Amino acid sequence: MKRTCFFLVCLGVAFGAGKIKAQLDADKAAAFAWIDANTDAIDKVSLELWNEPELSFREFKTSRTLMRYLEANGFTVQKNPGGLATAFVASYGAGTPVIGFFAEYDALAGMSQKAEPVRAPVVAGAPGHACGHSLEAAGTAAAAVAVATMMHRSGIKGTLRFYGTPAEEVGSGKDYMLEAGVFKDVDVLLGWHTSNHTRTEFEYSKAEAEMHFHFKGVATHASVSPWLGRSALHAAELMDAGVNYTREQLKEDARVQYVISNGGGQPNVIPADAESWYVVRADKNDEVADIVEWVSEIAKGAAMMTRTQVDIRVDANNHEVLPNGPLAEVIDRNLRLVGAPRYSAEDTARARKMLEGMKADPEYDPPEVVPLPRTPTQGAYSTDLGNVSWNVPTERFVVADSPYTLVVHGWQAAANAATTGLETIPVGAKTLAAAALDMYKDPALVIAARRDFEERKKGYTYRVLTPPHRKAPVYAEQ
Repeated sequence: MKRTCFFLVCLGVAFGAGKIKAQLDADKAAAFAWIDANTDAIDKVSLELWNEPELSFREFKTSRTLMRYLEANGFTVQKNPGGLATAFVASYGAGTPVIGFFAEYDALAGMSQKAEPVRAPVVAGAPGHACGHSLEAAGTAAAAVAVATMMHRSGIKGTLRFYGTPAEEVGSGKDYMLEAGVFKDVDVLLGWHTSNHTRTEFEYSKAEAEMHFHFKGVATHASVSPWLGRSALHAAELMDAGVNYTREQLKEDARVQYVISNGGGQPNVIPADAESWYVVRADKNDEVADIVEWVSEIAKGAAMMTRTQVDIRVDANNHEVLPNGPLAEVIDRNLRLVGAPRYSAEDTARARKMLEGMKADPEYDPPEVVPLPRTPTQGAYSTDLGNVSWNVPTERFVVADSPYTLVVHGWQAAANAATTGLETIPVGAKTLAAAALDMYKDPALVIAARRDFEERKKGYTYRVLTPPHRKAPVYAEQ
């Protein structure tokens, strides 16, 4: 596939009160050239991840592929930080500043898909990369190697870290790493993701909490002696009904979603066990905490109504991502230096084919970098990057992975990640590399990011709803 991304040499962008000029120096030019020269090898890494999609906390082959690539390019690797079997930290260099890149690489359940513009699972019901993590991880690894190459070539001082962070989709793997102190000495943390547009994410995400409600009743024959039983399923259903009645009183930005993850075994046995799995979201974590308390009270009420018992477990609680103005500026000027992907007629035809049958007309995504907003905006997604961003100055950007808006977390995104989406990799890699090189050469940028970080946290008490010293889920490799 021919690369069609481009970069501009001296493009100004308005932000705040003045103009910021993007400059292409010798190290950035060399880093860009290295990425272009290694396109095939980088794509091979991405497709290797795409061909072996693995669920949260089970990214065994994926993490090994990334560790192998980084070790082959001069990085030292620490395995299993925070007790996560599929997490790792790869390091290059020594001293300060310490600049971190993070990469996510878990797949989504039920999203198995061939690299075709029609729905065609590789294995029905199997996972697939429908969130672009295979692209993100490979592009971030390429950026890390490109920066390390320039550090060696030009004698640039400092430490570069690549954080392999599992379980972003479900389970919040970064939280376990954060609690274990893995990020404690990082000066700034940068990353990227695929999206519908190319822009710097100078914005708040939604805060969220992930919870499980396990109801315990008494099993008995559903026809011979139903009066002896206590239905855990009835409790779960009553809870769900009660939560649905709260929606009229919730703020418009709140989201409460659930599934019954265990509804019993068979209908002629009154279920002794049932479970509901909830995700609560709102713009601010304080609001999430209030909704979690309300939902928990409803669960307890449902248990009382059915004479069952309920065990409430908060599996994850992520604050809204804390934006960082100086880091957003650095990323934005380098993203404009690199430029958004430009997609071919073949890419356009493939995207239109995937979107056939949708209710609305396909939305065209211009090959431009969206202007950086003057103040942070509000996103509708949530991520385990949130808690990290309240502990380390953090920013990321997104790159349009198609000429048309695709269905995120759908089969179209999975198919796209092995075809047209590969065009995002050089844009992501070059932008990350250029931003890191700027900060290594100008310590004032790192200092400004820290000041902005401290200012935005003023007056806020950071707390999480999850219990301390949790153990990460453990799975055996299949």
